[in-house]
Amino acid sequence: MTASLKNWSGNYTYGTQNLHTPYTVEQLQNLVLQYPEIKCLGSRHSFNGIADSTENLISLQHLNRIVSLDQERMTVTVEAGIRYGELCKVLNREGFALHNLASLPHISVAGAVATATHGSGVRNGNLATAVSAMEIVTALGEKICLSREHDKEVFKGMVVGLGGLGVVSQLTLDLLPTFTMKQTVYENLSMTQLRANFDEIVSSAYSVSLFTHWQNENFTQVWIKSLVEENPHETASVEATSEWFGATLATRPRHPLPDMSAENCTEQGGVPGAWFERLPHFRMEFTPSRGEELQSEYLLPRAHALSALEAIQQIGEQIAPLLLVSEVRTVAADTLWMSPCYKQDCIGIHFTWKPKWDAVKKVLPLIEAQLEPFDARPHWGKLFTMSPSRIQSLYPKLPDFRRLLEEYDPQGKFRNEFLETYLGEKC
Repeated sequence: MTASLKNWSGNYTYGTQNLHTPYTVEQLQNLVLQYPEIKCLGSRHSFNGIADSTENLISLQHLNRIVSLDQERMTVTVEAGIRYGELCKVLNREGFALHNLASLPHISVAGAVATATHGSGVRNGNLATAVSAMEIVTALGEKICLSREHDKEVFKGMVVGLGGLGVVSQLTLDLLPTFTMKQTVYENLSMTQLRANFDEIVSSAYSVSLFTHWQNENFTQVWIKSLVEENPHETASVEATSEWFGATLATRPRHPLPDMSAENCTEQGGVPGAWFERLPHFRMEFTPSRGEELQSEYLLPRAHALSALEAIQQIGEQIAPLLLVSEVRTVAADTLWMSPCYKQDCIGIHFTWKPKWDAVKKVLPLIEAQLEPFDARPHWGKLFTMSPSRIQSLYPKLPDFRRLLEEYDPQGKFRNEFLETYLGEKC
């Protein structure tokens, strides 16, 4: 008997085992034309049904090549199935970099873009903000190309497409010159220090992540990813101060989860390395994070950060027993219609849960109630219990996005229960 098709962590079972894996865009076009209902999977890192179908699924795992590298324009065009870890090695070798990466390099570029997945940094937009052009296979099996330069406002609605506008087959990403970074970890940052110095703390480096278990007012770890001006080939450890805003320098490499070895984490201790070996939390060659887990995340205006963190702290006793770890990151505002960071600088409050869904789904409404005054938006690819009407009220461009869905997919070939529920039945 064929095993059920599951997502990366094993918490979600897809509604069909009809999985198609085209090797060419032409094969992809034929599949889209052939079936009345079909959805595209990325690297299966979503924890909910956003990419599910009861009829047919497509994986672009074989469409994973670099199409072209334009050194003059500083862009790279890739097939949609390529993973960040694979792409970054080539870019770095050619002298280029992406502006930011998620904590896992294992995820596919197209999947991350479609769900507005992000890294951290007050000046860094989510991963979708790097997209300057895209190729999409529409419901009619036609291949169309759109760009930031030529399609202006419509393009802003297409990039974070939630899989509803067609199957993205290629993406063009903006590049930077390659750069060197170092990563330093501090332990036990107090809420008192965070209250007094929040903006300075989260702005102190290229990327800053705060970890906590909500068991007290301390943040157990702070991961600081800084630019390095020294020789990019330097390998000696870079000195860091023993104390930072009252937090103490970690004496050995750390994993965000206290019971896990740091072996699968990117190198710490202030050792300089390439951007793609420091921006993620986890190395490409190892099993990411814990594996068997659940995830939720809520993004809200950075101006409300301290009030929101204090609101979550109030229900820490209910959260802590189910939690593996929680992470707080910053994300810069963007202009992408369905991005949680649309026109607002954000913080993301992320929860990595033990695989106990029956218990977690009782805690999520408590978190959502605490964050409701701050208009928190859930990450599209993670677990939440927020009502569809509430989510719809948080996206001012949703009516325009519905019109795009009707224009590009009038018969609803790419829609599913998740999209119909959270975008509205008339989407």
